[in-house]
Amino acid sequence: MNKLFIPVLGSFGAGFGIATLLTNKNEIKEILSNSQSLKAATVLNPPPDSHLVEYKQTGVVSNDDLALGNVSRTQQIMKHGYPSLDNLRIFDNFVLSYDRRNRVANWVFEHMSFEKMRPAESIDRGKCEFREDSSIHQYFRSTNQDYKGSGYDRGHLAAAANHRSSQALMDQTFVLSNMAPQVGKGFNRDKWNELEMEVRKMVKENDNVWVCTGPLYLPKKEADNKLYVKYEVIGPQHVAVPTHFFKVVLCEKQGEYKLYSYVLPNLPCDQSTPLSSYLVPVDSIERAAGFLIFDKVPRKLIKSINGK
Repeated sequence: MNKLFIPVLGSFGAGFGIATLLTNKNEIKEILSNSQSLKAATVLNPPPDSHLVEYKQTGVVSNDDLALGNVSRTQQIMKHGYPSLDNLRIFDNFVLSYDRRNRVANWVFEHMSFEKMRPAESIDRGKCEFREDSSIHQYFRSTNQDYKGSGYDRGHLAAAANHRSSQALMDQTFVLSNMAPQVGKGFNRDKWNELEMEVRKMVKENDNVWVCTGPLYLPKKEADNKLYVKYEVIGPQHVAVPTHFFKVVLCEKQGEYKLYSYVLPNLPCDQSTPLSSYLVPVDSIERAAGFLIFDKVPRKLIKSINGK
């Protein structure tokens, strides 16, 4: 039987409204009716003596920022809070948290404005090279060899086209800690690219746009009526292949905010399906990912969520 992808916008148990791969409509009905089908993920608390905790809560500058001389830009990017504080990597124009076990990022944060995204004339994507992140221990980093012959693209989390204001900024997006295995045709090169272009359209229409992007590993009910989380790993380093990807976009214009939260399956997507079909409640992403997103934004200032 051919499998059918259906974006589910309802509530899975504890607010878990996520697009998932389902085999038939009866399976959808069973999951929606089972209030105990999924439990909320928890956010791990970092050690109380961590300087990064202070940075998140009070704006104190971290040692990493001081070393890089990148204080103001990092604070712009992370203005609305860090989703988590484990294995942070701070680049010139984006920030990520790295999952050493799965060899992909937990999340990647970007801040964009029309001026900051203005492309330089000399930009050449062809000059960029995929490279290992040497700041990550060799036990835990992904390599180009992992992707070779895997059938998956090295999919950007912080999109290269978002960082065209200089060659150096675009080059940084090709570090492998900013990549995850993505299905190429129908996803990375098509529907995911369409979503990236939609975000850049939002940048032109707003004063500031913040984007949080990352992988998800979602459960699926199998023949024994139990839920399992299963995903492929590739290469000698066993890089995890996410089942889904999320992108949460916060737009600010004249002090008011709009929020959009998307989840797409890491599969060839029907190109006729509108992006609006992949909108889900942001709390469903937070529960699945295990961290809060844009939790420092006063909810009273958010005038619209997913266009409503």
